[in-house]
Amino acid sequence: MKTIRSHVEHLFRNTPQSKQTVLLKEEIIANLEEKVYDLIEIGKNEEDAINKAIVDLGDIDDLISEVGFEQNEGKTPPTGQQRYPKLNLGFSLWGSALIIALFIFINYYYSPNTIWFVYPTFVVLWWPLAMFYYWRRQKGAQQ
Repeated sequence: MKTIRSHVEHLFRNTPQSKQTVLLKEEIIANLEEKVYDLIEIGKNEEDAINKAIVDLGDIDDLISEVGFEQNEGKTPPTGQQRYPKLNLGFSLWGSALIIALFIFINYYYSPNTIWFVYPTFVVLWWPLAMFYYWRRQKGAQQ
């Protein structure tokens, strides 16, 4: 199935080489080979089956853009955490506030004479603090 492999390599010629690209190419090749075997099984010859599988694959530009690759840039696509650092900061602030509020409620409901909620609060505050510095680093890298 060299024809399929060379066709997929040709389709991905302008995408950056990364682990995600290699995995996507291998998945497409495996799917095409499986389709070829299915077409051969129902009576098509190998060359016709390969051509039909390639034609049915169609244009993968939509797939590449959906995965997040930029065709002309030589950079790897950003992951979810790299794409939305400000959203991650907001989520960590709200999440920390809710967790701390839960600790305060549990503290005052079950043991109002002992104030212990302060200790886990310091631990929980590391989450938004780390996200804040990550956001600042990403903001500085973009400028």
